[in-house]
Amino acid sequence: MNDHNHLALVTDLYQLTMAQSYFHSKKFESATFSLFIRSYPPGRGYFVCTGLEDVLGYLAGLFFEEDAIDYLRSTGIFADDFLKFLKGVRFTGDVWAIPEGRLLFRDEPILEISAPIIEAQIVETFVINQINLQTLIATKASRCVYAAQGRSVVDFSLRRTQGIDAGMKVARSSYITGCTATSNVLAGKLYGIPVVGTMAHSFVSSFEQEIDAFRSFVASFPENSTLLIDTYDTLAGAHKAVKIAREMAASGHRLRGVRIDSGDLLSLAREVRRIFDEAGLTDVKIAGSGGLDEYDLAALSEAGAPYDSYGVGTRMGISADAPWLDMAYKLVEHNGRPVLKLSTGKVSSPAKKQVFRFVDGQGRLKRDVIGLREENLPGAEPLLKKAMEKGRVIGPSPAPKDIRECFLQEFSCLDDCYKTLQNPAAYQVDLSSRLARFREEIQQQVAQDQLDI
Repeated sequence: MNDHNHLALVTDLYQLTMAQSYFHSKKFESATFSLFIRSYPPGRGYFVCTGLEDVLGYLAGLFFEEDAIDYLRSTGIFADDFLKFLKGVRFTGDVWAIPEGRLLFRDEPILEISAPIIEAQIVETFVINQINLQTLIATKASRCVYAAQGRSVVDFSLRRTQGIDAGMKVARSSYITGCTATSNVLAGKLYGIPVVGTMAHSFVSSFEQEIDAFRSFVASFPENSTLLIDTYDTLAGAHKAVKIAREMAASGHRLRGVRIDSGDLLSLAREVRRIFDEAGLTDVKIAGSGGLDEYDLAALSEAGAPYDSYGVGTRMGISADAPWLDMAYKLVEHNGRPVLKLSTGKVSSPAKKQVFRFVDGQGRLKRDVIGLREENLPGAEPLLKKAMEKGRVIGPSPAPKDIRECFLQEFSCLDDCYKTLQNPAAYQVDLSSRLARFREEIQQQVAQDQLDI
């Protein structure tokens, strides 16, 4: 969405109906909501926190402009006094959040928002929307990069992501978690991500002869050409690419690489590598693409496929095997009173919280403890940082490249048993003794209150 002013309407209707009921009940007290993920999708053992920058920007600019109010009035749902109140709503609260690029685990608060309850309630939909997608994709992309075992991975997903906004967020999230580049030109401009691209089969087939397509392309890009060689016959295309490489060398240029986008990617890569090596072109790179995900990359890596890089598109850009997260935004404190949910399988923890991370003597992640915000656990790093105070963002947002460096450093300190693609080990996350006791006390109190009704 290009018009930030209309983002106030990017919410579910029930957020606004609850807000009107709060308003008529004169409930303006402060409330704290906690955002967390209840469970891991299949094969996951960690998450990568992403999307905070968009949330903070939205909160800082939140307001209902006149035509948004007019639209709400036209629905016939809302009272005039509430709509008049809504015109003046701005976000005035605080946000504590795990910084982007940091690892997190199930049940840990990703962020906590404290604000007058109407403000904190109406922002729920946007907050989940942004954090859910970007954390989902960042986690998926990190798995692809891990599975590639040192070969570069490029985001090719823009054409098949679920809309333009998703395509932008996929490019940013995947770069943060280790992808080296993107095909998304706008993402390159806005986020400073390297952009790459080769050619499509349509370009090759627009020429009567495949080799003429190759000659045309390298004439335009004599220093940066990667040829798509599988339009007709991959091995025949490789032999033509050898000829092109020699023609380029004669004029002082070099063929950068070739791309294989279909067929048996393992056997074709081996044959293509042999063709180039026997021709003395050992510096020509081979890129693989075509419906890949982390499971394909892991299989190719395990087999020693001679790829130098991969283009990963659809399955990464939509997180095909796990396209959603069980993310929740729950009230944990209202007007100083701790609150929790006791629904079966969905019990939450009350009060404002902090996540404490312990590492071992070698700096490797050891365990996390979820505690009360005011606790201090010696030897642990508190992960939640104050990102917004009284509606104002604290400090500038870090650049994607800096978030990327943070992620790569921390990810290198996570044991492989948590990164494995199938049946990862469960990373240890405990409640502090204080929080555990406090939760039990509140549970008993709530249960008694229900019996007294």
